[in-house]
Amino acid sequence: MVGGVCAVLHGAPVTTFDLDLVHSRSSQNLSSLMSALNELDAFYRGRVDQRLKPNRSHLSSSGHQLLMTNAGPLDLLGTIGAGHTYKDLLKHTVELEAGGLHLRMLNLEKLIEIKSETIADKDKVMLPILQHLLKEKQKQ
Repeated sequence: MVGGVCAVLHGAPVTTFDLDLVHSRSSQNLSSLMSALNELDAFYRGRVDQRLKPNRSHLSSSGHQLLMTNAGPLDLLGTIGAGHTYKDLLKHTVELEAGGLHLRMLNLEKLIEIKSETIADKDKVMLPILQHLLKEKQKQ
């Protein structure tokens, strides 16, 4: 997990509406991901009239797949920031358990680094909040 949900799980007092995931683009994971997306009835946001469904070639790209699912908005990212892949980010993650699920998310330091690499206004706004949160955690 990356993005707003990751920030919230670290304790940031922010609101988010979608789940951002950087996914492994391995063949095995793409098969599992396609199965999950079919179960979630995923389609591209912004094209509601056409309900375009993602396919394996979309997910194997480095791009961003902005989807709507029956569980809410989901952003699947081939890379984030300055081209960081799932494999690059794996060593900068922490695991947590919630509701019987094992979740992996970026550590706070890497999340701050990634946010500082982007140009989106929402990331520029969140950056000072995350930096303050990190300082507070380091004091403890």
